[in-house]
Amino acid sequence: MDKYAVIVAGGEGTRLGGGLPKQFRELNGRPVLWWSLKAFHDEDPSTRLRVVLHPGFFEKWQKLFLSLPEEERFEHTVVAGGSSRTGSVKNGIEAIPASSEALIAVHDAARPLVSVDMIARGWEAAAKAGGAVPAVPVTDSLRHLTGTSHMDWKTAIAGGELYKDSEAVDRSEYVAVQTPQVFRADLLKGAYALKPDAVFSDDAAAYEAAGGKPVLFEGSPLNMKVTNPGDLEIASLLLSINKKV
Repeated sequence: MDKYAVIVAGGEGTRLGGGLPKQFRELNGRPVLWWSLKAFHDEDPSTRLRVVLHPGFFEKWQKLFLSLPEEERFEHTVVAGGSSRTGSVKNGIEAIPASSEALIAVHDAARPLVSVDMIARGWEAAAKAGGAVPAVPVTDSLRHLTGTSHMDWKTAIAGGELYKDSEAVDRSEYVAVQTPQVFRADLLKGAYALKPDAVFSDDAAAYEAAGGKPVLFEGSPLNMKVTNPGDLEIASLLLSINKKV
């Protein structure tokens, strides 16, 4: 099958701090975004790479990309992002043929530690099932928020109050979902086209809303999402331990 990797990097990464969006921040000498491109290229150099960026950062990425050694400039197409992740994914897959003989992997650029093995597992699972999502066990205890608004607890705690409306749940019944999420091209494009105005939390949600049933494949606890201050330092250490630099 033809393979397309859509790397979503359209956000502004404000929670990480530091001004510069996280996808452009340096991680062991390379931009965070570059590590995802490298992983998909290393897994299969024939995979077509597409990067979804906020239009205001096209020039920034071009400068960073051209500053890399020539052998590390993996060929890719840059696409303008949308006003939400859903919009960015739609833009990223728009020009990909709606073929049953093609696969699309949608990956968040904020997960630079994705491995070649994990990518291969995703391609294999989606080729068999049509849609596949990486998952890992939940290791923290979980509580279900039972208040009228699930956001109330943040407001309450920030205001120095005590939030009481929650209850324990069995974490063995849950898994944490990661990216890349991989789908047959015709099925993913059809899913997003079916509800053009909807906003989805991830691609599996769009696929399910269209009647699809994604299978789970093995993710990795190392496939962390760089989100908060300190995450870059953790990612740098993990990269060094795994001898990727």
